[in-house]
Amino acid sequence: MGVVSAILRGSAAACLLVALPGAVMAQTNGCTLQNGDGGRRILRCPGGVTVTAEAGAGFNLNDRNGDGSPDSASLRRKAILVDVDSNRRAGGFQVVTPQAIAAVRGTQWAVDVGGGQTSVLVVRGAVAVRRPQGDAVVLRPGEGVDVRSGSAPLEVRRWPAARASALLARLGQ
Repeated sequence: MGVVSAILRGSAAACLLVALPGAVMAQTNGCTLQNGDGGRRILRCPGGVTVTAEAGAGFNLNDRNGDGSPDSASLRRKAILVDVDSNRRAGGFQVVTPQAIAAVRGTQWAVDVGGGQTSVLVVRGAVAVRRPQGDAVVLRPGEGVDVRSGSAPLEVRRWPAARASALLARLGQ
């Protein structure tokens, strides 16, 4: 299994992650759980971390440094939207999923996992994306990349509005 790592920095940061169908599963230590529209779950965690999970999303939140606030998510199924307020959260936030490593240089981005690939879309800001081994490409708003296993160069493309909208609509965006 590959890894997508996102280090979120700046005044505020958000990421959207999407994987395969399944049930909602998350660690909620220190977080409050709220039910949202359409079966979504919203976890508000210490340190300015908020996670919105699509109905059926499967993921874990982890507090690797033991400061009482999650600093990583491991996503297995469907979608989560992660908002990190770096004014309240020192350090970064890492998201683990197949095929790529995406390091955030901006505020909002999406990752879609399925069909043997990871697709990354930038909504605001900029995101550097690479495979676990390889050179990075930098995406700007409206741009995306589809990452499959292998060594072919990553190709940055402007996503059609319909593709971006369909992905973001799954989480009420």
